[in-house]
Amino acid sequence: MTDISNTSVESVKTANFEERRSLQKKRYAAEGRFKFYGLGAIFISVGFLVLLLTTIVGNGIPAFTYNYVKLPIDLTKVDPAKPDEGDYSKPVRNAIADAMPYLSDRKGKRLARGLVSGGAAIDLRKQVISNPELAGQKSDIGVPVSDFADLYLKGLTAKPIISSPEANITISDVEGTVDITLDKNVFNEFLGRVKETISAEAARLNTRMANLQLSLENQRRIADTSDNPLAVANAKEAITSLEDQLAGFKTRYDMLIQRRDNTTSREILDSGMPSLLLRTGGGVIKVTEVEGTSAKGDVIIPLEEKTSDPGEWQMQEILEAEENRKFSDKEVAVIDRLVSEGRIENRANTIFFTNGASREPELAGVWGAVVGSFFTMLITLALSFPLGVAAAIYLEEFAPKNRITAIIEVNINNLAAVPSIVFGLLGLAVFLNFFELPRSAPLVGGMVLALMTLPTIIIASRAALKAVPPSIREAALGVGASKIQAVFHHVLPLAMPGILTGTIIGMAQALGETAPLLMIGMVAFVVDIPAGILDPATVLPVQIYMWADFPEPGFQQKTAAAIMVLLGFLVLMNAIAVLLRKRFERRW
Repeated sequence: MTDISNTSVESVKTANFEERRSLQKKRYAAEGRFKFYGLGAIFISVGFLVLLLTTIVGNGIPAFTYNYVKLPIDLTKVDPAKPDEGDYSKPVRNAIADAMPYLSDRKGKRLARGLVSGGAAIDLRKQVISNPELAGQKSDIGVPVSDFADLYLKGLTAKPIISSPEANITISDVEGTVDITLDKNVFNEFLGRVKETISAEAARLNTRMANLQLSLENQRRIADTSDNPLAVANAKEAITSLEDQLAGFKTRYDMLIQRRDNTTSREILDSGMPSLLLRTGGGVIKVTEVEGTSAKGDVIIPLEEKTSDPGEWQMQEILEAEENRKFSDKEVAVIDRLVSEGRIENRANTIFFTNGASREPELAGVWGAVVGSFFTMLITLALSFPLGVAAAIYLEEFAPKNRITAIIEVNINNLAAVPSIVFGLLGLAVFLNFFELPRSAPLVGGMVLALMTLPTIIIASRAALKAVPPSIREAALGVGASKIQAVFHHVLPLAMPGILTGTIIGMAQALGETAPLLMIGMVAFVVDIPAGILDPATVLPVQIYMWADFPEPGFQQKTAAAIMVLLGFLVLMNAIAVLLRKRFERRW
């Protein structure tokens, strides 16, 4: 009996041990999975953050430089003693004509002026005012190029593929349309890319025709089944329009299929096909028809020689069709000519940091928004910090614990979660409509953001005060200090690092707000730099919002660069918070 009992006990112990061992393994496995999920979440978050910052920095860095074209500008009629009264528009126009004499007809002159910024005269005036020695003489002076020319020079539009074929080229006629003859077949690779473009366009049209066919069937069904005469009439009108569109697309599609299946090497290069420019004999030819060893084209820039040896001429392919871009082949050729003449130089974009808002991307800057943000944040800090800290001290240290203070605390917590646009509506109704304060002024913006920031500062300040050990208060009171002395001489200095942290968090949130400022008119187009808190102004988030809505591609760079400036502000504010924490931090 004893042996049987011992055996049973041992088996039970073994079973319990195995069960506990199994549970322990499951617990460790669950902990391991939890750590893996946590690390995975961190890595995914960091990955998205890196992707975001990389995208912003990659798009924004080009905006910190800009391309200028050096023109022979005659300023002999400008008085050096009064440079601000001179006429700068005419010297710029004359200099453009002198720098590009091969664009002598009306269209050419218009194209040449379009390559230079519309604000070139304004920029020239600023240069002469800052350097009066430029007045009274003729010299090469750099002025900004247009935004599309700058994008091309930075490789952001109409990216060319340049090659130097090992073949002799001969031009038979240099007036208007020319015949081009090569001693080798060098166009095959380009023709392959043309065929790919034709196939892609045909596939796109086929998809659009399929969608139009579905819409057409839907309208026919409505016309056949609807009892509403108005709906039937609208459907029949839509059917007619859709059938016309479908017929046009079908004609275009059949033509593309015919060109795609054409076995000969001859291709017509219209505006919907990739562009081919030949840089030879000191000029440029735009190819309009191409075969293996011959081509036809139009002279864009006059040629000086009719033949060129291998390595002395270049093929410049632009795969993006000319009809799909705003920078034409002729503009590409002229800009490349200016680069080869050494007239283009890339400079630091000081305009971006010194100018205010502008409709021209090359003249737009963030300085007006930066100054507006500074004044707005100054008002916000001046109002919210003392009021928020004072309210937190009273509620945490002096206020009686009753129903009134409980209601106040609940409302403060609720205000911290109110959407920011509600504060904008409050500012519109009270500050603008009732008190009639100036619209779009940093004073009003700062007051609205102060109302929004107050709950955050109060909550953070109360938490910092509550974190101070009660023994500090008791010790101060024990040596005879009054309640106010204990709070302001002992508790508040120890809570100051936490209070400052909460204040900086609230200010950073206010710096990035857009919705409440839109409601009080700070979305207005403000060109001048604000000189005070009552002047019309905008702020960085609103400036970013406005630029992001502009259609010009040049503003895409400006938007990303302005975001980088805003992030720089936030980093600076957090650095100040860290320094202040170190400065006021005390150990006990």
